Amino acid sequence: MTPPAAPFKADCHPILAHGAHPSSGAAISDPSSALQSSERPLLAGVAAPEDGRTPPQYPPVVASARYASAALTICVLLATLAALVLFCFDPRQYHFYPICLFHQTTGLLCPGCGALRATHQLLHGHLAAAFRFNPVLIASLPFLFWYCARFALQKARNQPLSIGLRPGWLWLILTAVLVVSVLRNLPGAPFALLRP
Repeated sequence: MTPPAAPFKADCHPILAHGAHPSSGAAISDPSSALQSSERPLLAGVAAPEDGRTPPQYPPVVASARYASAALTICVLLATLAALVLFCFDPRQYHFYPICLFHQTTGLLCPGCGALRATHQLLHGHLAAAFRFNPVLIASLPFLFWYCARFALQKARNQPLSIGLRPGWLWLILTAVLVVSVLRNLPGAPFALLRP
């Protein structure tokens, strides 16, 4: 029968065996804490997943949608205020409205000349008079209504907002605006119908 093995005894520094750090005379209650305290400065800025801290997050999408909704509300309020001013004050009688710098500089009519007078007539229900002041604006109203309805539908369905126009349509609209702008500046009786 073999004798039982002697218990294992680790050789360690006598000071460490009594719970003190070799470089200082302070006692350590847990010898493993000396190793952890020496590693803390290296890992101080790193957040471990299990410690409950989360890394900084970017602003959520909800916040940007909230800002877009607030901007849209402000635009609608400003448009309503502008329509109210145009309804009450005729641009032909009140001269606090901004002037067309292109017309003042060159003497030519731009595509927007007469738009304020046309909008005033349109707000009062005079469609023919509004067309006489700016035919481009009145002709574009169906497109503007369609675009606003499409925008509202996308907003209600929480869909991404898009213009939804092909480049060909954009070029066609730009060409039509330029042609009307040139025609309304030509002399002669037929072209006088396009001038405000």
